[in-house]
Amino acid sequence: MKAESSLDVKQMELLDFQLIKGAIESPFEFNPNEVDGHDFGVNFNMGFNIEDSLLKADFEVDITTKSNIEQEEARGQFTFAFIFGIHNLKELVRFEDAKQNKPIVDGNLANAIASVTYSTSRGILLTRFQGTALRNFMLPIINPNDLLK
Repeated sequence: MKAESSLDVKQMELLDFQLIKGAIESPFEFNPNEVDGHDFGVNFNMGFNIEDSLLKADFEVDITTKSNIEQEEARGQFTFAFIFGIHNLKELVRFEDAKQNKPIVDGNLANAIASVTYSTSRGILLTRFQGTALRNFMLPIINPNDLLK
């Protein structure tokens, strides 16, 4: 039988957010009307400070336009850091070995952190992209568990 999760979202709070890197590169001759789509990649990582009940989620996104014509593409690169206070973090994260190198994270906690991080980043990017060559890009809705793989 699967162990019951002790995640209670009332025990979670978003304490801080930082935009670590934010860059949009768009060549002067770039024609946004010729953009047919976008290629993008994301990276998600979590780190833990068990003693202080803190969790840090790092989220990176790299976007490149795909144009109908031969032109240098526009590109955006962003890195975000989110700090969460998880009051019962000791119950939700444990370590496999004495060196504490490999955490075992409660699946519901990991899903919740990935969901909040991804969706908040989507909103921030929407505002950052207004008036730029990336104005038509929106992070798609995904299964947050895909970020955890």
